[in-house]
Amino acid sequence: MRTSTVIVAALVIGSAAAAWWTLAKPQPWTEEETRLVQSLGLASLPPLPADPSNAVAVDPDAASLGKALFFDTRLSANNKVACGTCHLPDRQFQDDLPRAKGVGETARRTMPIAGTAYSPWVFWDGRKDSQWAQALGPLESAVEHGTDRAYIAHLIEAHYADQYAALFGPLPTLDAVPDHASPNGLGAVLEDWLALDESQKDAINRVFADVGKAIAAYERTITPQPSRFDAYVDHLAAGEDTSGILSDQEEDGLRLFVGKGECTKCHNGPLLTDNFFHNTGVTAVPGLPGDLGRSVAVEQVLADPFNCLGPYSDAGPGDCAELRYLGQAGHEMIRAYKPPSLRGVASRPPYMHAGQIATLGEVLVHYNTAPAAPDGHSELAPLNLNPTELAALEAFLGALDPIEGQP
Repeated sequence: MRTSTVIVAALVIGSAAAAWWTLAKPQPWTEEETRLVQSLGLASLPPLPADPSNAVAVDPDAASLGKALFFDTRLSANNKVACGTCHLPDRQFQDDLPRAKGVGETARRTMPIAGTAYSPWVFWDGRKDSQWAQALGPLESAVEHGTDRAYIAHLIEAHYADQYAALFGPLPTLDAVPDHASPNGLGAVLEDWLALDESQKDAINRVFADVGKAIAAYERTITPQPSRFDAYVDHLAAGEDTSGILSDQEEDGLRLFVGKGECTKCHNGPLLTDNFFHNTGVTAVPGLPGDLGRSVAVEQVLADPFNCLGPYSDAGPGDCAELRYLGQAGHEMIRAYKPPSLRGVASRPPYMHAGQIATLGEVLVHYNTAPAAPDGHSELAPLNLNPTELAALEAFLGALDPIEGQP
């Protein structure tokens, strides 16, 4: 009798343990969760949107010229800095530094390029509205390329005249144009610009804009690469076995990413960014100039002569809706920045717009604790995730790295 009692008791305890284990194991994804997870996979990425402001955006010859310009260090004051100096192809087209270094040091982190053709706004603050307009800014930045548009036009004439003419038509005559001139220059560079007549200024601007358009044609070819997460999504979408693609911890992290962690509020869609602007309470860097983010960039993009509505854009009357209906920036845009894509994020510390946070784990702690913003108002609220949950989230973010062998 005692033996029977022990056996029955053991069976009851065993059944209870089995029931507990079943409940503790991850439950199957619901239909709604499956749709959300699928929306984050590369298979959901639509074709590249057209850029009506750039007539050569999809021209392979323009991309070829743009690639040459992208890696040409002669497009700098010291002949040592190219676009590729900060946007390294083998490092996801970024440089691993807290703040980019050209001829000097900038105040912000280099952003990766893959997928930026999908965004209506470029730079951390969105002060440019196209890849080609963005490419022009660093060329005249005193701490990036440190050069000017007249110099760039002469360089095209000296080294790329035939390729340029095949795409954009013959170069204008630049004999009367000084070696250096720009409305953004200082001293003699500005004085020489002001001394030019309007037709000369327009000719220089047009060559300068075309340089940006060629570089943009190359940058459009830089696209996000598949990760283990994408393989998981593909299997999930097909109703196939997903076991072994992500570890249990990584899958737990994915569930937190789309659920309790609230990550998809900003990092959504197949690029894992909403391409909008958010104040998340990131600290300012002592010694750097004041940085108010999107709140001042709105006026900058509206005033930019190289924007979609400007005289150097190829857009038609019905284009440029994003810019046409861009409202004024309110209080919520103070220190608001665009979240970069999380694809490959685990492999490119440090983090945030000025490299304020050294590790991915510290980033997660920041979002978990939601500190107050140094200016403006942070969107964050404490998440109260425990250390196990934070570790799972970090593990999942590692699964977003490109599969080995991909750039």
